[in-house]
Amino acid sequence: MSENSFLGTQWHEKIFTGTWTNGADESYDVIEPATGETLGRMGAANAEDVNTAATRAAAAQKEWAKTPPAERAAVLRRAGALWAEHAEELSDWIVRESGGIPAKAGLEVSSAEQICYESSALPSHPKGQVLTSNEPRWSFARRVPAGVVSVIAPFNFPPHPLHPFGRPALALGNAVLLKPDPRTAVCGGVSLARIFAEAGLPEGLLQVLPGGREAGEAVVAAPEVSVISFTGSTAAGRKVGEAAGRLLKRCHLELGGNNALVVLPGAEVGPATSAGAFGSFMHQGQICMTTGRHLVHDSIYDEYVEQLAERARNLPVGNPATEEVALGPIIDDKQRTNIRDIIDKSQADGARLVAGGTGEGAFVPPTVLADLSPSNPAWTQEIFGPVAPVSRFSTLEEAAELVNASEYGLSVGILGDVGMAIELADLVDSGKVHINEQTVSDEANVPFGGTKDSGNGSRFGGAEANIEAFTETQWVTMRSQIAPYPF
Repeated sequence: MSENSFLGTQWHEKIFTGTWTNGADESYDVIEPATGETLGRMGAANAEDVNTAATRAAAAQKEWAKTPPAERAAVLRRAGALWAEHAEELSDWIVRESGGIPAKAGLEVSSAEQICYESSALPSHPKGQVLTSNEPRWSFARRVPAGVVSVIAPFNFPPHPLHPFGRPALALGNAVLLKPDPRTAVCGGVSLARIFAEAGLPEGLLQVLPGGREAGEAVVAAPEVSVISFTGSTAAGRKVGEAAGRLLKRCHLELGGNNALVVLPGAEVGPATSAGAFGSFMHQGQICMTTGRHLVHDSIYDEYVEQLAERARNLPVGNPATEEVALGPIIDDKQRTNIRDIIDKSQADGARLVAGGTGEGAFVPPTVLADLSPSNPAWTQEIFGPVAPVSRFSTLEEAAELVNASEYGLSVGILGDVGMAIELADLVDSGKVHINEQTVSDEANVPFGGTKDSGNGSRFGGAEANIEAFTETQWVTMRSQIAPYPF
């Protein structure tokens, strides 16, 4: 990357604490998953770095909270404009570092831009109520900034962590400690640091602290941190939630999913398989909302499996930085091994491989598995790979039972007759239900979250949900004179 580019080279072997500085831990290589090529070296933070950053953030936040709403809003608007201005370079980093195809990278950059604009409305949004009182006084409830917010981010949508979490938190007067996934710390950390520094965010309010387990534990435990937002696996989320609970800190957990797409009798099979392919194969299935289970009515099951498999066979796979492909690489060896292991175990358990398979090297082809039992590992587990397991149902009640049998409750898609879909929607336990759409969907102004093992019920997106997530309620009373007391 050129020194004259927007991201520049000043981040090499550094962390961001308002300025680029050396982290206490040894720096590490930034790897392109499609090729194994080293794209640069990123600094790494340890607990000492995090604690210093938290102290600095708390001091900066006090002044930021006093900043007039119009000034905070202006920073967010400038940040949005910078995402648009540098979209090509930022998209290129997303493609190379995360393995996403250019269309997905463009969507991420556009989404980041829109979230900045959406968040810029928060500083001037009403944040309180006038309450009744039995005393001769005025009584108010007002929302005040929570303080320092820690954001622990995933690899799969790198600009996402400051999308439902950090951008609203900053707009509402908080400071943010961002711990990006080390695998995507440039497009998910450096880019955000550069954007907000250029937009005029005061120093210390956003700090980017890549690192391992020690850094992750520290951004939860730092005394100055009052709110933690974590996006990642359910297993890791439980540990974060346990630590936050012990420390009496608010914790928002956006976790995994094994999302169902239900194809009702009479649904058009062609459009349904198009939706199903997108839901399962977009970004190699590495999305929390990925369609992990296809429930298809008996009457169209065979036709659906055949057409879905045909779509899978015709989706090109390769390096998205150099080829026109629909699927890029899996993020790393560990994830590739897990996906391939589940594919093998599912066949050993009786699943029929209709398209795809384990693949080779950095890539796993779009894979369709049919005739799965309810206990098949490809049916019960979150695969986080480009695998479409397909099973059948005969009644709405059976479909609802199959949907709800999962421990997850993030997103459900229902394709077909709207009246029948509404009946089913009332029976499923899920944070999101999309009728005549697949399971992967999000917008800047909608509350986002899941039920059961998909999270702790937290919601982000839209003014009400964001204000609830990143502010505290303070009760204020006021009398015209000092109140009389019997002492």
